[in-house]
Amino acid sequence: MRIVIVGAGFGGLSAAALLARGGMDVTVIEKNEGPGGRASVYGEGGFTFDMGPSWYLMPDIFENFFAEFRRKPEDFYSLKQLDPAYRVFFDDDKVVNVSSDIERNYELFDSFEENGGEKLREYLHSAGELYDSVVKEMLYRDYRSILDFLNGKLLLQGIRLNILESLEHFVNKRFESDEARKILQYSIGFLGSAPQDTPSMYHIMSHIDMTLGVFYPEGGIRRVAESIYELALDNGAEFHFNEEVKRIEVTDKMATSVVTDRNIHDADAVLVNADYPHSELELLDADHRTYDENYWNSRVLAPSAFVAYVGVDRTVDALDHHNLFLERDWADKFQQVFDPEKASWPDRPSYYVNVPSRTDTTAAPEGSDTLFILVPLAPGMEDNQELREGLYSRVMDDLEGRTGMKIRDHVVVKRIFAINDFRERYNAYRGTALGLSHTLRQTALWRPAHKSKKVKNLYYTGQYTHPGIGVPMTLISSQIVCREILEEMGE
Repeated sequence: MRIVIVGAGFGGLSAAALLARGGMDVTVIEKNEGPGGRASVYGEGGFTFDMGPSWYLMPDIFENFFAEFRRKPEDFYSLKQLDPAYRVFFDDDKVVNVSSDIERNYELFDSFEENGGEKLREYLHSAGELYDSVVKEMLYRDYRSILDFLNGKLLLQGIRLNILESLEHFVNKRFESDEARKILQYSIGFLGSAPQDTPSMYHIMSHIDMTLGVFYPEGGIRRVAESIYELALDNGAEFHFNEEVKRIEVTDKMATSVVTDRNIHDADAVLVNADYPHSELELLDADHRTYDENYWNSRVLAPSAFVAYVGVDRTVDALDHHNLFLERDWADKFQQVFDPEKASWPDRPSYYVNVPSRTDTTAAPEGSDTLFILVPLAPGMEDNQELREGLYSRVMDDLEGRTGMKIRDHVVVKRIFAINDFRERYNAYRGTALGLSHTLRQTALWRPAHKSKKVKNLYYTGQYTHPGIGVPMTLISSQIVCREILEEMGE
């Protein structure tokens, strides 16, 4: 059986490995120069940047994936648990570390408010219980109808989840301090949704980073992508890079081939890891699309991003590996990102700075630092050099002020990547960096399907599908859809 996979992001790489191991003749077509998709690599002047994902969370999900091949992550890369897990800079000049030691985090929350530690203990206990049940009952299964979602266990779980309550309300009724509330909600803002629009079940994110821990794979996230690429090659998958897919040919409701700018690849089935709306709207004729333009226009898109890859010829000692800079009025700032009517390039944004050179000596020359600076942006906005440089200047003013260090005078490498680049490099719909937000109506059953409703042998994997955004979720998406493909094709 010949299967052609469109795109070599984490979804395409993991699916290639799984399907090749299952006996498929697998060919992967990738528009860009190498594996990884949004987890591409940029290098210049001795500085190396992971262009996309930078957090290694949910180690159990990676272990589960590699176990499919009777392997372990440590067979491919070594992991270091970060301590602190991340550093938070508040707008009143307060700087705190979220530790890998949970007892120290209880003490930290006690410093924020009365009984803060005990409140955090109860909050994380709830998040841990929920994580265990969600992973076992919800993440690894597909949803094709409301009956799949509301079976006995899941219905009971849905009642326990209180899915109609927002994360913002869930957190705010348990904690009083601005610091505690922001630490417990920050990840949602950077992962694709506003806390007021995100179901309370996503408080599991606090269990993920505080209880399970934040890790760094030696060599960066790019090393994880390379490892899965190696696994796919070892199982017989074939890859074609710098080859852009132009069309998926369909005859009698069956995908028969994938047409690129170089070749025509015949297929018994096609699995798409490229941007979902691009694939539906640009690669398929209208009568073969499950989701039309109106559907995508009605969806709540996750943010795009302004990303500055900056190499400096000094170390910025005030920064740790992961650093969050959170504004006091961040709720208002969310409107600039998530409300289409108020979308604008932010004047005083919350932002994130990743410094992999704090952990990885190969990320920058000795005595230097590699800075990955990310600001969430609303997708679909105008993007030009003037807007980019204006935001870069505002962020640098703030970063230098909060760290008390001159940075711009030491910049030797600088590249800015924003809305237009996401659109051009990844064919990302309206330049989104992440896909679809995790609102209630875009969770589980209500995310785009793994299988086309119009073409019998056309499938999808990646961050648009269930279970959603993030590298671990994308691995699970591939495990779900590959199981379906192998079952349906009799392998």
